[in-house]
Amino acid sequence: MRSDDVVLEVGPGLGSLTLGLLPAAASVVAVEIDPRLADLLPHTVADRRPDLADRLTVVTADALRIQELPGPPPTALVANLPYNVAVPVLLNLLELLPTLDRALILVQAEVAERLAAPPGGSAYGVPSAKAAWYGEVRRAGSVGRKVFWPEPNVDSGLVALVRRPPPPGDRLATFAAVDAAFAMRRKSLRAALARWAGSPAAAEARLRAAGIDPALRGEQLSVSDFARLAATDPVDA
Repeated sequence: MRSDDVVLEVGPGLGSLTLGLLPAAASVVAVEIDPRLADLLPHTVADRRPDLADRLTVVTADALRIQELPGPPPTALVANLPYNVAVPVLLNLLELLPTLDRALILVQAEVAERLAAPPGGSAYGVPSAKAAWYGEVRRAGSVGRKVFWPEPNVDSGLVALVRRPPPPGDRLATFAAVDAAFAMRRKSLRAALARWAGSPAAAEARLRAAGIDPALRGEQLSVSDFARLAATDPVDA
């Protein structure tokens, strides 16, 4: 984190992470869905770090539904994301806020593995491919259960993302191809993409036009492969 960062924190709760972020950043925008916790957070900061209270902005909102944020645009996302919505929240914020060039999030260990998985393995899937549209993703560490109160029933993992330009192509069209490929991940792409393309024959034609073997499975394609496939003209294919 840089001292000039505008940090976006999602789900600050009682403010433990917030208090650690405020001294290290220019400002923190904390998005909290629970109105009671959102009301308490400024008081917590005023009590513990009154010298930094002016760096905090609290937004009472659902991170899946926010349309805009007050103040300067955020440059970094640092958050202990709610485990049941971690992936959609991350993808929504990356799309909504193009100024976010880095992220460090704490998620369930299994989700961390899926987000950072490269093509070719069983952990690679929809979260991996869609996160890769926005940037380079990697595992950044593990966090044991005993550091939390109350202690959860799952292990946790840190995921780091550094934004890079997306591959050429349309995001929505690419994501539709990703969703179709992994809806039947055990099948060949020719079969898995049949409904998406219109028929098995049409799927094969589009795959071959994109330079992709129809016998492969979705887990073997990178997000760039999916983007190239989605951009293939079905008429020409």
